[in-house]
Amino acid sequence: MKILVPLKRVPDPELKTKIKDGAIDLSGATWVVNTFDEYAVEAALRLIENAAEGTRDGEVVVVTIGPEDAAQQLRSALAMGADRAIRVDAEDQNLDAGVVVATLSAIVEAEKPDLILMGKQAVDGDANQVGQMLAGKLGLPQATFAASIELAQDKTSVTVGREVDAGVEYKKLPLPGVVTVDLRIVSPRAVVNHVTPDSHEYQEGPRYASLKGIMQAKKKPLDVKTLADLGVTAAPVTRQLSVELPPPRAAGRKVESVAELVAALRSERKVI
Repeated sequence: MKILVPLKRVPDPELKTKIKDGAIDLSGATWVVNTFDEYAVEAALRLIENAAEGTRDGEVVVVTIGPEDAAQQLRSALAMGADRAIRVDAEDQNLDAGVVVATLSAIVEAEKPDLILMGKQAVDGDANQVGQMLAGKLGLPQATFAASIELAQDKTSVTVGREVDAGVEYKKLPLPGVVTVDLRIVSPRAVVNHVTPDSHEYQEGPRYASLKGIMQAKKKPLDVKTLADLGVTAAPVTRQLSVELPPPRAAGRKVESVAELVAALRSERKVI
């Protein structure tokens, strides 16, 4: 089984960013793997391995679109256990969802994965659209916001559990397909592949790269392509005009009664 995991490098969300001249100042940014994409890598590894025996039956390929520095985030995924990586050389300012989808479509056509597994969104833009657009462009079945994944014993389909307002919704997808993952996908029993014993319980969250994994990552294949190699033109149709902080919130005040609260909401805030 081959699983393709697209991932994106993002500024470390734990660090405070500044706005300069109407844009986020990334001059001193520390780049990390997008959180949800890291979860997708973990889920992909769980799908192909026998965690009790330390063996695996399949391949996890990670791909990113970005400058040379983005290779560091690919190496992080390789250190976790991914088998090989592809970097498509491009500058961030020349990318939008359409360019990314066109690029990933070309990669999928070349790699022929059984499953495309990706984070539900990037924590920098929070757009949540690449997975859906990619499935639409490729004409593949999709399930978004996966909280659990169960691989069929014959590996021809997956059953995805999605948290919805009324509880959990389950969708069965024939493979190949596209699945985007939410944060609960890295809970101890969220991924079932019918190879790892049912009694096995993973640690909460994605696995840490071991020293052995870090050393092995340096030797694993990392292929570099250009947009031109894939027949893609860097012609984004959307652009960011400016970034600004929201206005400071006004201080609240106490009211003496429900009637006063309703009157304030109607006359002052004009929300009812």
